[in-house]
Amino acid sequence: MADKELKTYVHKLYEVDYEKGVIKLKNKRCPRCGSIMAHHVKPVERWHCGKCGYTEFLTRK
Repeated sequence: MADKELKTYVHKLYEVDYEKGVIKLKNKRCPRCGSIMAHHVKPVERWHCGKCGYTEFLTRK
């Protein structure tokens, strides 16, 4: 990967607060294996781990 591609990809995963000096992960971590989970909206809103297959379905009330 080129440096420009890597920099834009890293900014998709983390939020940076330059005033406080804090780096925070945007997505959730998997409770089973600890990997970063993906958020899917269609067809049903859910969080899914591609590594171990763990899925959390979101229900809107």
